[in-house]
Amino acid sequence: MTTTLLRGRLLSFHRAPLSLTDSQSYFYEEDGGLLIENGLIAAVGPYVDIKAKTGEDMVEIDHRPHLIMPGFIDMHLHFPQMQVIASYAANLLEWLNTYTFPEECRFVESAHAERIATHFYDELIRHGTTTAVAYCSVHKTSADAFFAEALRRNMRMVGGKVMMDRNAPQGLLDTPEMGYDETRQVIAAWHGKGRNHVAITPRFAITSTPAQMEATSALAREFPDLHIQTHLSENHDEIKFTCELYPDALDYTDIYARYGLLGPKSLFGHAIHLSEREADAMSEAGAVAVHCPTSNLFLGSGLFPLKALTRREKPVRIGVATDIGGGSSYSMLRTMDEAYKIQQLLGERLNPLESYYLMTRGNAEALSLADRIGTLEPGTEADLVVLDAAATPAMALKMEVVKTLPEELFLLQTMGDDRAIAETYVAGVASKKELQ
Repeated sequence: MTTTLLRGRLLSFHRAPLSLTDSQSYFYEEDGGLLIENGLIAAVGPYVDIKAKTGEDMVEIDHRPHLIMPGFIDMHLHFPQMQVIASYAANLLEWLNTYTFPEECRFVESAHAERIATHFYDELIRHGTTTAVAYCSVHKTSADAFFAEALRRNMRMVGGKVMMDRNAPQGLLDTPEMGYDETRQVIAAWHGKGRNHVAITPRFAITSTPAQMEATSALAREFPDLHIQTHLSENHDEIKFTCELYPDALDYTDIYARYGLLGPKSLFGHAIHLSEREADAMSEAGAVAVHCPTSNLFLGSGLFPLKALTRREKPVRIGVATDIGGGSSYSMLRTMDEAYKIQQLLGERLNPLESYYLMTRGNAEALSLADRIGTLEPGTEADLVVLDAAATPAMALKMEVVKTLPEELFLLQTMGDDRAIAETYVAGVASKKELQ
């Protein structure tokens, strides 16, 4: 049995913070000890107490004065879009047709998919992200590469082979039967292998015919425990086109509901422009709206009403994500910096405690995985990030006047990026240093 003791300042959330002064919402230990045994958190508390419980064969790593937190969780991004990031386009549909679809056609080649998978996981670890929910391409080869690399690195990942049978280049189209069969093959090969989770993944209603939506519905009935991921109400032109394709539906959300795709494990990327009826339907189903702030700003899609959705009488569950490659950064710190600015533009406030809750326990709860990841609670998996708030000269200068934990968190969120990630632990194994 391998035993490791980490020393540093510890932070983990019990629930969503109600305010900036809601100290009951989180656990914080100024001189903390976190004991890891066989990839799990065995004990957490004051360093002197945890140290007293350890034996001679334990390895101790001192991360003081850095902050140790649960690893970041990214709820929505596109594994095949690493070379699409930073592509100039006017809006979502132009961006998809000009850059994204041609790039994704390359993932029919196993060698290309495997090469990009290596870079993809390197970037996640470099930025402190230990779990992500990813779209592969339409090709089974891309899903195989994605899950094989996750297995090699022992990361808890969610992903799926995209299903799409219209309104895309020929090289990106499957059929209802092929999408169904290959998704079943991916589930059989990878779901539950290591820490892998397969998600049923129709890209969005524009690229799926009613026949393919029926096939997706069949998969959802056969595998009710799997996540379902797709896109919803990102862009006004997209909404208009989608509703023209499904004229019998009440609205965009109702399309998914009619095919049994609206439930507590349904993850809807963007969901910016929801009507009150749609928000009610999502709330009643327990579905998750996944906020992708850097992408929404980059593509000019709109301002996500995060606060309005969470405080309504029927609140909507929320996740946060980078949305690489419409998103412009792999960093969840940068992501929450932009989320903060969006709320500012809407006349709302997003305090730093809320941001870090969302990146960790909040996203774990949105994935129904908070019993495994997203906290520092004993028995959960030791996926961790170590944060250095003085990582750059400018940050170090600001830290000279920082007096409180929320101020430090806000500094990290506002000025931090991969340089602020001192280390990333995956199932108790230090992983970032291996990239250097």
